[in-house]
Amino acid sequence: MNVYRCDITLMEATFFSSREIGGLYQTEPLIGNYALAYALGFAVSGYYNDGSIGYKDDLTRLNEAGIYITPAAMVDTPRFLLRTFNAQTDGYWSAYGAGVIVGRSDEGWSEKRGQHWYTIEPDGNERRHNPTNRPQAGRMRILAAQNRLIAYVFSAQELVLPRYIRLGKFMSKARLDSVASSFRVVDATDAVIEHLLNPADLPPECHLTVFDMVNLPPMPLIRNALVSGPLYRLAEGVLLPVGMRFNVEGLP
Repeated sequence: MNVYRCDITLMEATFFSSREIGGLYQTEPLIGNYALAYALGFAVSGYYNDGSIGYKDDLTRLNEAGIYITPAAMVDTPRFLLRTFNAQTDGYWSAYGAGVIVGRSDEGWSEKRGQHWYTIEPDGNERRHNPTNRPQAGRMRILAAQNRLIAYVFSAQELVLPRYIRLGKFMSKARLDSVASSFRVVDATDAVIEHLLNPADLPPECHLTVFDMVNLPPMPLIRNALVSGPLYRLAEGVLLPVGMRFNVEGLP
């Protein structure tokens, strides 16, 4: 087994919609391991998506290749930026509908009938604007540049990890400094693992007693876990469970 410590430095402000409270969209000070699997190029999503979720197929291939990555935890106190946004069109006329922003076509016009907006073209063809699950306006709390996070990559084969990656909704740039870490396997009882873990990915031999939960989609994470079972003790003193893998067999 090869273990790599990955030091991630954000080069640009980075946004994940981790938590939505009214018109406030918050980024938690962490990066989930599903997101990192795609950012590092281990899993590749298609350029076009029809709305289907490909976690099961994409991450199963990583299990077969013997590759796993932990969530990334913040190194120091996180720094945030607060920004406002709106999705209004650049045209001279627009209107807010129910879950949709309506603009005027080049030659036609738009009108409201009941709760719905319609665009009518000069030839008489009309199109109803259906609502979409996209915010029209609000505020975003995002991670500022120069925040640092740490994640760990496990691989059955040696890897050459990328120097730079893209993260978040806006594909923000981040620098990746990776180094191979030596380790030994220990059998621990009630050991404290401070690093972020995905509880769904823990092996049956890893027994959790207590932990702090970070509840966010698509999978809650845990930290400060009291764990018994076989653990990797890395050279820098970090403890991590042996045998973690993406537990995606139960996904539809």
